[in-house]
Amino acid sequence: MRFDILTLFPGMFSGPLSESIIKRAIQSGRITVVLHDIREYTTDRHRTADDTPYGGGAGMVMKAEPLAACIRAVLAMPHGAVAGVAPVILLSPDGQLFTQRVAAELAQYERLVLVCGRYEGVDERVREVLIDRELSIGDYVLTGGELAAMVVLDAVARLVPGVIDAASIAEESHSDGLLEYPQYTRPAVWEGRAVPPVLISGHHGEVARWRRRQRLQRTLARRPDLLVRAALTDEDRAYLRTLGWCGDDAP
Repeated sequence: MRFDILTLFPGMFSGPLSESIIKRAIQSGRITVVLHDIREYTTDRHRTADDTPYGGGAGMVMKAEPLAACIRAVLAMPHGAVAGVAPVILLSPDGQLFTQRVAAELAQYERLVLVCGRYEGVDERVREVLIDRELSIGDYVLTGGELAAMVVLDAVARLVPGVIDAASIAEESHSDGLLEYPQYTRPAVWEGRAVPPVLISGHHGEVARWRRRQRLQRTLARRPDLLVRAALTDEDRAYLRTLGWCGDDAP
């Protein structure tokens, strides 16, 4: 899978791309990340990529010409048999909320183009003509879209087959609408606190049941809103009711 990232500050990506799982995914060829400096598509000697907003107001706005030229040049770059076929996604505070479900959807593409907004935003005409989708990683404002693009890259890349063990994804938080169960490792007792006995019992069926119930408990306690969309069995619902859940009875 290929990620094309359009940014005014490509240097911000040097750390995240050279560490841990993303680094190994790049080295193995399972993902490709190409950074594009929007300033290279400016036409003046000062490499101006922003200007004051029409109508007045604070801050600056990313200019249409260099950003549009950069997007079009990137889309024209070949990537196997899918040259030019890629959704162009703007990272913006007023975009659709980025969730695990959206990450899974994006992981089905062979190529993504991520545009990092800056300043007060980008010229609206570019959004109208060249942006296919807008995403926000949360209800807050960052200084730019670079950090958001890193989040999207990381969340999507780890879903690409072979990047991490498929079993690690199956029951993690948000994979099916529930939060993940508690995790433990050696030693069996730490500062007087012991690992739950079921986890060292060797009884795989009981371990699976305990973990499922822990996921239900944790989701109810921390993110009850997720239960509305979670894939719950009749047994799950019965157990949740013993914990005081009345989701099925809600209007």
